[in-house]
Parts: sequence; structure tokens; C-alpha cells
Amino acid sequence: MVRTMSLLRVLISTARGVRHAPQLADELPPDHAVLLDAPDDRLAPALVAAALGDHEPAAKLLATTRGAAEWESRDRYVTRLAAFAQGREEWLAGWLEETPHDPDALLVKAEVAVRRAWESPARAERLRDVGPLIDAAADASPRDPVPWRLALDHARGTGAGHPAFEALWEQAVRRAAHHHGCHVAALKYLSAQRRGAHGSYRECFDFAEQAADDARPGSLIRALPVRAAYAQLRAGGTGSVREDRIDAAADQAIELSGRYAVADPWPAEMRNVLAYVLTGRSRWAAALDQFRLIGPYATSFPWSSVSDDPLGRFLDARDGVRLEVASAVPSRGRAGRGRFGGHYA
Repeated sequence: MVRTMSLLRVLISTARGVRHAPQLADELPPDHAVLLDAPDDRLAPALVAAALGDHEPAAKLLATTRGAAEWESRDRYVTRLAAFAQGREEWLAGWLEETPHDPDALLVKAEVAVRRAWESPARAERLRDVGPLIDAAADASPRDPVPWRLALDHARGTGAGHPAFEALWEQAVRRAAHHHGCHVAALKYLSAQRRGAHGSYRECFDFAEQAADDARPGSLIRALPVRAAYAQLRAGGTGSVREDRIDAAADQAIELSGRYAVADPWPAEMRNVLAYVLTGRSRWAAALDQFRLIGPYATSFPWSSVSDDPLGRFLDARDGVRLEVASAVPSRGRAGRGRFGGHYA
């Protein structure tokens, strides 16, 4: 009887899921409409021009962000342009040949070098070789925190000790005390340096929660604790961190996510990380809400950390969450139906 009832629950749950899933999909874009790492309206024209071999729009875009101290946008655009330049070396080479001392071209060059070194089996050795490129980018734009975000990533990859990292951190926050990219780099360093040590993730949470408390309302730094939660879950469960602390991090990110419009590309990565954490905590309804807010803007991170097909993993996770929510929807109109009928009654 126990096994029969267990099977019955599975059958009913599956049937409910199939029955209600289409209704829950009404506010979700279809699979074919979901884009991976889609550029915003400012970056898209620069990437189109870059594909045609023209670096001028990218140069103008980065110069604008530098002049207006739009450091968050600058960081994002540099990262995306560097990803493009990895496969089109001649595009960046032409830019540097025309303006060899352009701080924007030097920054993209340094980002490309760090990315390539990071992917190498000889990571630490290759990263040490690119240190001068980061220095050149920092010297060319003294107010810019983005080269210092690169320096923080570089320090993590080379296994730099705490004193060296703290010196870089001081330079970074001196230029932009609330720069999101630098805070993420610091959190990654803490996670990498202390991974496997007792209480390591408590230290990550301590840093992330303090940074979030100090951040302005609406700042993406307010979601830094949910990145710590992601790191903890990826390491295998909650470990030394209390579950309520992970859920509190998710709740704080949910509040932040609600401050942005539906299908806004700016908080897309934060929402993707939040959806991952909520799914890991089996908070299905809250995860579905985030998938609705994400709209068509899937991001490689965090899904690339668990699959070589991040877009496919995103869609699978979204479908799984939708079915979990659908299976929990109670059947309507059960009372008063009388004797069971059906095909073979």
C-alpha cells in the first residue's frame, strides 16, 4: 500500500504539472526568443561595427564611459569587447596600431590577455606575464577602477597573498568605493583563497553582507550576498553557513530585483544567479518569479559553471521550475464530482 500510494502521488503530481504548465508559461518568453548574453542598446552597434572590422564605435563608447565616469557600464563593455577580440585579433590589433596609447584600447588588450591566461593550463605563469599590460592600462587612465578589477582577478589567479591583495583593493576602492565589479572580484578571491578551510564561506558572507549594507539602494552590490550563496551551493550544500543566512541573501536579492523593470538587461546576470540559488533551495515559486523578470535575457554565468551549454541549461532549469510550481497547484473542482469516471470506468 505504501508503494502504491507513493506511485499515486507521483502520477498525480506529474499530471498536475503537465496540466498547469502551459498556464504558467504565459508570462515566459518562448525558448526561441531567449538570448544568451544579449548586448544592450549601446553596446550592440559597437559589436556590429566590430564584426565588420570597424573599431571606431567601440572606441567612442568606451571613451564616453571613461569621460562620464560610468564605471559599471565601462566594465561590462570592456568584458564583452574583449570576448569579441579573442576571436578577432586583427580588429584589436588595428585599433592599437592606429592609437597605441589609447587607454580604452589598452584596457581591452589587458582584459583579453587576462582571459587567455586564465584559460591556459599554465594559468599562474601566464598571468604573471600579463601584469605589465594591466599596469599600462591603469597608468593610461588613473581615475579608472576597471584596471584595478583586472588586477584583483590577476591576483586571485596568481595566488597572491592577503597583503598584496589588500593593497590592490585599497587602490580600487579609492577610485570607486562602490564599484560592483571590484566587489565581485574580492568575493571571488576570498572564496578561492579560503575554499576548503573551516568557516571560509562564513568569511565570504561576512564581506558580502557588509558591502551590501554599505551600498546605495538599487546598487547591484546589494545582491553580493546571493553570489556568496551561489558559491556555497556550488561547493556542495550549505556547509558551515546556516540555511537561514542563504535564504536571507536570496530575499535581499529578490527585493533588489523588484526595483528593476521586467526584462531589463542591466540586472540580468544578478537575476540569473538569484534564480539559480532559489532553484537550489527548492524555492520554486520565487524562482519562477525571477525567470519571469529575466524575460529573454539569459546570461552565461552562472549556467556555464554547470554545463557546456549555458543557454540549454537555463532553459532546462526554467522548465523544471515551471513544472515544480505546476505540480503544486491543487486540482480545482474535486468536490461534488461523484464517482470516478473515465475511459474504462
